[in-house]
Amino acid sequence: MSTSVRGVPASAAASAIVVPRARRLRTGTMGAYAFGAVAYGVKDAGFGTFLLLFYNQVVGLPSATVGLVVMMALLIDAFVDPMVGFFSDRTRTRWGRRHPWMYASALPIMVGWVLLWNPPESLSQPATLGWLFLTAVLVRTAVSCYEVPSVALTPELSSDYDERTRIMAWRYLFGWAGGLTMLVSAYLYFLAPTPAFANGLLNRDGYVGYALLGALLMGSAILMSGWGTHREIPNLPNPPIVAQSLRDSFRELGQTVRNRAFAILMLAGLCAYTVQGISYAMSTYLYTYVWGFRGIVFVYATVALFGGVLVAFVAAPRIGRRVSKPSAAATAVVAGASFNIAPYALRLLHVLPEVGTATLLPVLLCFFVVATACNVTAFILGASMMADVVEDSEAKTGRRSEGVFFAGSFFVQKCTSGIGIFLAGAILAVAGFPEKATPGQVPVATIDRLTLTYGIAYLTIAGLAAFCFTRFPFGRREHEARLARLGAEALTDSH
Repeated sequence: MSTSVRGVPASAAASAIVVPRARRLRTGTMGAYAFGAVAYGVKDAGFGTFLLLFYNQVVGLPSATVGLVVMMALLIDAFVDPMVGFFSDRTRTRWGRRHPWMYASALPIMVGWVLLWNPPESLSQPATLGWLFLTAVLVRTAVSCYEVPSVALTPELSSDYDERTRIMAWRYLFGWAGGLTMLVSAYLYFLAPTPAFANGLLNRDGYVGYALLGALLMGSAILMSGWGTHREIPNLPNPPIVAQSLRDSFRELGQTVRNRAFAILMLAGLCAYTVQGISYAMSTYLYTYVWGFRGIVFVYATVALFGGVLVAFVAAPRIGRRVSKPSAAATAVVAGASFNIAPYALRLLHVLPEVGTATLLPVLLCFFVVATACNVTAFILGASMMADVVEDSEAKTGRRSEGVFFAGSFFVQKCTSGIGIFLAGAILAVAGFPEKATPGQVPVATIDRLTLTYGIAYLTIAGLAAFCFTRFPFGRREHEARLARLGAEALTDSH
């Protein structure tokens, strides 16, 4: 006797029902799996923090044009990411569904990363923009081929509601650690001030070493994560697939992504990661031209950011056990936006200490720590909710589509370096910010326009993210009931 799954033919649905064990991961497995997120952290920090600055202030391209080109490259990802997720779900090898993709991505990521930061100086401006577009597409496509299958392992490794939050907390910890390691390396060594470059961020030669270190770190993280989780392959879900036409495959993909919970998380993530993208892309401008940071102070700011990540690493799993994930994520987004924008509002009100005084930096760092802790907590909870969507979809379609769902999640994360950079470029253009500007010589009126425009854009989009999180349709009770029902259906079918 077989059962049906909400409109899906009984034979097709029941044969596909797979429920991963609700278990706590071993320390070695957790560490290896999470370490792979270093690769995305390196890429994210580079794209979000330095890419706009490099091509605008170092290479000399208009900021709005650079932002537009990077956003245009993002359009390619709209097709690449779901395809990687879909075909990863349908991959069947002796190395499982995910690991072949993970291993194969390492070399293209490394090559693309080095090329991105080394455009030939002899190229014309249009040709340099073309170089940026092509290398950005190469890097992000290769990163998709790793990150989508890798993060899709989260709901496969454990179906436990709280363990998924813990897994995501570890991934975010290592992801931020990778990105911040590159920032510290850049500020202390590769892009440190020199006699020739008082502002080391404008030293083109420094980006060569920065690119090489990033490539090595990303490749090592990918291969070590794949090797460290390889022994888990026999324990991962491996649902059967049915041969079908390309048209049927796309129909199946469309049915999967119409899931309401998935659509809500996509919108929430789109807004949340866009404000992070704006913040990343604007950070070097704000640090340098608004707050007057120099040299070692950039390292202090980076350490403060990682302090916030550590707070979120501890807090997010605890909050997820005590409070509804959707409500907690919405509250965290609002709090994070408030603490992020507060220093700029206080500056406009002439409440903060003056730039250059000893008391300003500690005040700013406190705001940075709290804002980062709130924002990363929201991201961890949102990613954990995406893992829970897998079983919600399985109950409705009879298919496990981890790759497709996390491809959508990964796509909105790329808005950090796509729409975020585009909007950051637009903010700079609206403020009338000059190209190759000298710190300390930008008019105060321009700085005021910059911070005001930044604050309005940030708060507006963050408010939309918080609203979307509140519309997520289920929590712990519904998830656990769904797991029990799926387990019973799978057991019935096996008999």
